[in-house]
Amino acid sequence: MVVRMVRMRLMGPLSRGRVRWMNVMRTGVLHLLLLSACLGQDTEDWQYEECKLSRSGPPATIVAIDEESPNGTLLVENMQINGVAEGPDRTISLSLRDNHDYWVILDPARQSLYLNSTGRVLDRDPPSYIQSIVVQVQCTNELIGTVILHEVRIVVRDRNDNAPHFQQPRYYVAISELTPVGTTIFSGFAGNNGATDIDDGPNGQIEYTIQYNPKDPTANRTFDIPLTLFGSVVLRERLNYEEITRYLVIIQANDRAPSPSDRRTATTTLTVDVLDGDDLGPMFLPCTLVGNTRDCSPITYLASVLELTEPNRTNPLNVTPPIQAVDQDRNIQPPSDRPGILYSILIGKPASYAEYFNLNRTTAELMLLKPIDRELYRRFDLVIKAEQDNGHPLPAFANLQIEILDENNQAPYFLESGYHGYISEASPVGTTVATNITLSSPLTIIALDNDAEETRDPQLHFSLDSYSHIYSVSTTGIRRYLTLLQPVDRETQDSYTFTLLASDGVQQSAPVTVTITVLDANDNTPTFSNVSYSVNLFTDMLPGETVIQMSAVDADAGENGQVTYRILAGDQGKFLINSSTGVITVAPGAELTVGRSYALTVEAVDNGPVPHRRSSITTVYIEVLPPNNQSPPRFPRQQYNLEISEAMRTGATLLNLQAVDREKDPITYKIHSGDINENFAVQQNSGYLILDKPLDRESLDHYILMVTASDGHPDGTSTAVVNVVVTDVNDNDPVFNSSLPVNLTVTEGQDNVFVGQIMATDQDLGASGEVHYRLVNHQTLFSINASGAIRTNAPLDREVKGHYFLVVEASDGAVDPRRSRLTLSVTVLDVDDNSPIFSQQSYNVNLPENSPKDTVILQLKATDADLISNLTYRIRAEDLDPEITRLFHIDPMTGELSVLKVVDFEALAASEPTYTFTVEAVDGEGTMPPGLASVTVRILDMNDFPPAFSQPVYRGMVAPNAVKGTIVTTVMANDSDPAGTPAGLIHYKVDQDAYPYSASIFDVDEEKGHVVTKVNLNEEPNLKFSLVVVAYDHGDPVKENTTLVEITVLQPSVIPVFTQEEYRFPPVSEEAAVGTPVGVIMAAAVNQTIVYSIVEGNEGGVFSLNQTTGEISTAKPLDYETNSSYVLKVEADSMRVVSSNLRAPSKSNTARVVIDVQDENDHPPVFTKSLYIGGVAEDAKTFTSVLQVQAMDKDTGNYSSMIYRLIIPPPTGKETKDSKDGFVIEPYTGVVKTAIMYRNMRRSYFKFEVVATDNYGQGHSSRAEIVVSVVNQLDMQVVVTNVPPTYVEKNKEKLLSILERYVQEQVVGAKVVVETIGPHRDGETMELEDYTKSDLMIYAIDPLTNRAVSRQELFKFLDGKLLDINKEFQPFLPPGGRILEIRTPEVVASVKKAVHSVGYTEGALLALAVIIIICCVPAILIVIITYRQRQAECAKTARIQMALPTGKPGGGTANNLYEELGDNAMRGYGQHETQQLLRPSLLRPEELSMESGIDPGQDYYTQDYYNYDHGYELPQYGSRRKLISPSGLYDEYGEVVVDDDGSYYYSPQESDGEPGGRKRRIKLVVDREYETSSTGEESMPETQRSRLSSTHNTHVNGGIYVAQNGSIMRTRRSVNISGPSQGTSSTKNNPKPNSPIFSSRLAKHFKKLDKMAATLEERVPLNTPKMQAGGGRNTLSTFQSCRRAASATATSSFSNTDNKMLNVLNTRQSSVSLGSTSTNNTGPESVMSKPDVLPAALSVTEQPESTSERDGPTEGELESKVDGNSDVEAVSREPLECPSDRTQSDEEELWMGPWNSLHIPMTKL
Repeated sequence: MVVRMVRMRLMGPLSRGRVRWMNVMRTGVLHLLLLSACLGQDTEDWQYEECKLSRSGPPATIVAIDEESPNGTLLVENMQINGVAEGPDRTISLSLRDNHDYWVILDPARQSLYLNSTGRVLDRDPPSYIQSIVVQVQCTNELIGTVILHEVRIVVRDRNDNAPHFQQPRYYVAISELTPVGTTIFSGFAGNNGATDIDDGPNGQIEYTIQYNPKDPTANRTFDIPLTLFGSVVLRERLNYEEITRYLVIIQANDRAPSPSDRRTATTTLTVDVLDGDDLGPMFLPCTLVGNTRDCSPITYLASVLELTEPNRTNPLNVTPPIQAVDQDRNIQPPSDRPGILYSILIGKPASYAEYFNLNRTTAELMLLKPIDRELYRRFDLVIKAEQDNGHPLPAFANLQIEILDENNQAPYFLESGYHGYISEASPVGTTVATNITLSSPLTIIALDNDAEETRDPQLHFSLDSYSHIYSVSTTGIRRYLTLLQPVDRETQDSYTFTLLASDGVQQSAPVTVTITVLDANDNTPTFSNVSYSVNLFTDMLPGETVIQMSAVDADAGENGQVTYRILAGDQGKFLINSSTGVITVAPGAELTVGRSYALTVEAVDNGPVPHRRSSITTVYIEVLPPNNQSPPRFPRQQYNLEISEAMRTGATLLNLQAVDREKDPITYKIHSGDINENFAVQQNSGYLILDKPLDRESLDHYILMVTASDGHPDGTSTAVVNVVVTDVNDNDPVFNSSLPVNLTVTEGQDNVFVGQIMATDQDLGASGEVHYRLVNHQTLFSINASGAIRTNAPLDREVKGHYFLVVEASDGAVDPRRSRLTLSVTVLDVDDNSPIFSQQSYNVNLPENSPKDTVILQLKATDADLISNLTYRIRAEDLDPEITRLFHIDPMTGELSVLKVVDFEALAASEPTYTFTVEAVDGEGTMPPGLASVTVRILDMNDFPPAFSQPVYRGMVAPNAVKGTIVTTVMANDSDPAGTPAGLIHYKVDQDAYPYSASIFDVDEEKGHVVTKVNLNEEPNLKFSLVVVAYDHGDPVKENTTLVEITVLQPSVIPVFTQEEYRFPPVSEEAAVGTPVGVIMAAAVNQTIVYSIVEGNEGGVFSLNQTTGEISTAKPLDYETNSSYVLKVEADSMRVVSSNLRAPSKSNTARVVIDVQDENDHPPVFTKSLYIGGVAEDAKTFTSVLQVQAMDKDTGNYSSMIYRLIIPPPTGKETKDSKDGFVIEPYTGVVKTAIMYRNMRRSYFKFEVVATDNYGQGHSSRAEIVVSVVNQLDMQVVVTNVPPTYVEKNKEKLLSILERYVQEQVVGAKVVVETIGPHRDGETMELEDYTKSDLMIYAIDPLTNRAVSRQELFKFLDGKLLDINKEFQPFLPPGGRILEIRTPEVVASVKKAVHSVGYTEGALLALAVIIIICCVPAILIVIITYRQRQAECAKTARIQMALPTGKPGGGTANNLYEELGDNAMRGYGQHETQQLLRPSLLRPEELSMESGIDPGQDYYTQDYYNYDHGYELPQYGSRRKLISPSGLYDEYGEVVVDDDGSYYYSPQESDGEPGGRKRRIKLVVDREYETSSTGEESMPETQRSRLSSTHNTHVNGGIYVAQNGSIMRTRRSVNISGPSQGTSSTKNNPKPNSPIFSSRLAKHFKKLDKMAATLEERVPLNTPKMQAGGGRNTLSTFQSCRRAASATATSSFSNTDNKMLNVLNTRQSSVSLGSTSTNNTGPESVMSKPDVLPAALSVTEQPESTSERDGPTEGELESKVDGNSDVEAVSREPLECPSDRTQSDEEELWMGPWNSLHIPMTKL
């Protein structure tokens, strides 16, 4: 156990030593003995090691596993806890605590932990959110009963098991086609609107890309996402709405899993609608495109004007086609943004077109300005322009031809007397009629008008007398053409003949005949009469003899109707057929055999064009019989089927029934039966069946005729049956049933009610016999169904119409139907459903005042639409004013409204009295509500009083040369009628008839009554004018009154004359008191007393004018900022004129006065901010700009010119003459600059005031506060962007404001400051500069603490919002510009690497330590024996710690920015040390503090700073510190010499003297501040003071100093000094005299506890420090290990034996400086070596430990208060305990971080 513990202690400080092996051996032995002395307790100490970790490192165990790990996954293989958990030798027991949800299983035997995920999944993602599992492994020491908890933190690593998910299935954006390329058109993925991934880290980070869309191939090249992390879609190519209006952009979101193959994706569609923009100009319509372009062919508009036509008869002119232009951008949204079109005539011929024509700018109507003579102009060729009203630069142009027509006095005429055209029956609608049967050229119809030129279109109108529904004539052109409107059928009608007329609107042509022949088209098929035929033949039939004649009918004409026959099959060579006649004969050589039968297939084909020929087939069955010599005549057919229209004409041949007799006997034909009415006849000899009488299908529609053919021989008769079917012709009209009523009634107000029934029949068949009904009129009110039932479609209102004549039409279903009509009478029956209605809804009536009683003022009239009504009238009583019933009455029968009494307008209270009430009309016979109307009676003022002038005669005077508009006098009249009424409104006019000449010279203002001159006067003096002025009102009737005005022309001598036309006085100060004279105006007149007055410009009464002296003075205070100049118009009049209450203005007696106000300094400056916050780097050079202040002043000139100065408070307790301000300010610009260097002043701040004084420092002043915080790169972050530094510099302020806003979200009011902007540094050594990227180094200052926000917090604030910041940066960076990362400055990063490279020889030194332990067993025994001695020394060490006064650690020039300065001295504002002092407590680079897995270059402070006022930060206890010792400090050795005058000099050892025999000496700076009470002597007991004084000279040499020249040196120790044990006796051997000052300096400043291996750790005070008068005191606590102190004491005891070994310890052991503060760093600081400190400390009387002391500060604490005056007062001193005095608890252990790459638990004492 001892060996193990010794090994643990030896691995720390020895592993980093870079010394020779001999020194290592000696140092190892010393450490072994020292540690053994401290740890060598009784043999039971090993029990306390149970339950502790056997491994090095923090007590917390941190492991990481993947989410969804299987059950039983090994979490911790071995906890490495000392002790045995199972078995007979068990010393500990293990269990789990805080094992929530039982995720962890413990195996105590192996000290292993396993994952318990049975039946569940360890899921880091929502909804489980299991990101870490924290359990406590509880270890119970079974030997002594103590319990230690070991924390195990299981971090659940994320797996990429979730794909991104878009929040919306589709996204939409609409952009204008005018959007510039590079514009961000969609940023809808911002926030939580885009894709989200619930995974963590890169697995949850989303980046967006555009994928190829096969349905929209252009989308991925039109749009781009340059910043994939933001997903903002940027336009890459120009849009064109006219080509593509919508894009479907497929956007893929994928996570950023480290392995591309593991990345998951999701897609969505962004629909981009392109909005029409105003990128195209207008175009004229109609537009005919040129090729495949969007350009229109040139268009020419045509117009004509009849000569000598007046414009009012023809405007606007008819233009063909109408002039119209539209904007090609037809879909600009909203429609209100669409520009209008403006039209104009650009140019034209002849040049005088503008005299005759004008084009309306907005409607494009062509207007004739005056008649045109055709003898002068016959045509105008104009170019018109259409342009947008928004100034679009792309107009459109078109031609406009205007023909001047001759007067219309001649009729149009056709060139031909008749026209013959042709058209095919197969022609489609729209076909033009041709002029020949080949249809090769159209039929041209030309009609001319001699009123128009032959080459011009006469613009005639053509009309057809018939067939206009089949043919139409083109509307324009000289040549007109006939076109087909509906198909024609030649078989129905083969020609059309009609007449054609042409008209010019006045004259009409003679008619011409047009004949159109319909040409046949092969649209009919040859048709056989029977489907099959049967024929009997005899064997004796001769070749060529006729068997049967086939007949097929084709309705077509010509070759289309010519039928050709042929046998397709079945003839077997026995029969032939004639292709033309269809006769089948026996083939030559054919032998007919009895009993044989044949079935011939016969085809009938027409002779139309080959592709269009039509055909049909039939079958002929032939039976061969034996020969018969007397065979009867034989019909070719046994049965004939015949269809005959009942409209067939009589005498028509219906059928050829000719039979064939083999013997050639004559044949006789007759109808044997079937013709009951003898409608048919057969020619006896020829056998032709003819129609003898008309047929009527309705009487008999079918006949079966038996026709016989006889040759006169017995049995010589054969018969044939003719089936005659009479087909129907639509020859009957529908007939209405007369038995049904035609007079119908229906009740009003009912919907869908039955009205009546009609019925009609038609005897025709089929569709011709189907009867359909329809209503000819009133279809919206009535309806009729197929059965003839009539119903109402809507409720009828009898009051609207009480009777309807309903016309019903019955028609059959034929193509050309026959119709019959019946008129029905429908009477609407009345119901009481109407209220009475007044003729007006509201009545307004004027009642003149004083009207007699019972005067009828209104006749009310109401009507009731119902048939029966009895109306009465009354005034509605509801809410009625009783006054109305007293004033008005209504006659209930007649409706007359009358007044009940006389009304006086002036006696009424209201200014415009009106009475409004409601009248009712009641129907006494009905039940409907009464009718209502509103009546408003307005009482009219009848103008009782005429205007009355205030005096009968007005007099005025005027200068003989008065100018036009000069006011001579003013008349005034009053009217007793109420003001505001027309009767009380007065106007003035001059009676022109009374004095015409005076009325021509003078006039009166219509409203104000001013009598003014109408002209410039040039009259003789003393001349008098009389003028009659009329005052009239506007009442009813108008009343007026007159007055006389007498005007006298003054003598010129009576009119004063100003000495100047304009007076401009010296400026008047705005601070001038009221009554201050401004200037004097002066006018002169002969023998006249002058009176002055201000007539204009003094609206506010700011100035006053002495009427007699003309002196102008101020009447009110002036304000330059309100009005800087006044312009007054003054007038001088003679006393004679003024006494007459008259004025006589003229050119000479008026003048202009200009008064300027002089600005004074009456406004103080106002700063733009009350508090300015800035920062300055530690290494900032002198006169570096920090910030700029600005104050504004409302005054002008020099009064707004500022001088700035700083007010920096002097440091307390320090002579101001030795101080130096830390900052200066440029007096004119307000730029604050540095004045000193700020080395080692990080986390300090300066607070001072800035004063702005206007008038270049001579005027008013105002103040603002400035806070400047000292920072270095420990407080900074580097924002790396992918744009050059110039872009960042250009938009620095905007970018900085964005960053500042995000920082302020976390730290309110934070100020972000830019340190540098430069190229990006890259590479291993950060020496490569990339100018395509930039590094923006920034830091932030917290206004609450006035210090920089920690670098880690700044990183967290910005990095967490990096995506949002990049989005806001985009407008200020080039396309694609963004922040790449936020990183630590390169200097900090380099230190991290240096820290990780320390300590690779631990293994070798560990082996060496084992050898040393084996070899030093005897030394261990000695240590055990001296156990008691160690305890005494431990107690002494504690007393030394308490006895040492708080010193003043110097701040030596830092060679590294990572030196922690949090425990440095407080600094006065604006002060800076002139000589920097060496800090004795610096550690070497290999003694950095760090923690595994944590950035060693970071500071961790979780609480607010300790002191907000003095700029001093007290770090927390447990903070991670970094201390790096400066290099090159111990480079000189010499001797310190005290001169006679008390000065201290240093003489280097190697200095052999200078020429002249003098040695080189360097004067040491003495800090005079500590020569009095600050030396430390007066603040300690007398015994300590005396002891220190008696020992200080012995140890002058051997210290470290800083000289005036800045050199760092170390002095030699005197050879007679052997160690601290000889401290008292060595005084007599020192050749130098004692120096109390120097000894106190040594005692106060040089506390080198070289054996302390821990850095100073300071605890945050429990309570917030309170400021006290006198500078305030701050309580600082220092902690140090008692065990380490004991080690230092033990080491000092060995210095007597081996001084060389002591020196090694002095230089290689870590130093601990007690927490101390200082207000000033000026002056030298010497370092006291360990042998100097210990004797002084040992002399302190040991203080016993008491209960009261334990109740005070925490055990082991040493507290001291330091105020601003550096007075040191011991607050509480308590001896430190050794580890043997009591047992440490787990709560007192605090992990301090690795020392020498080992994990050493530090104990708080």
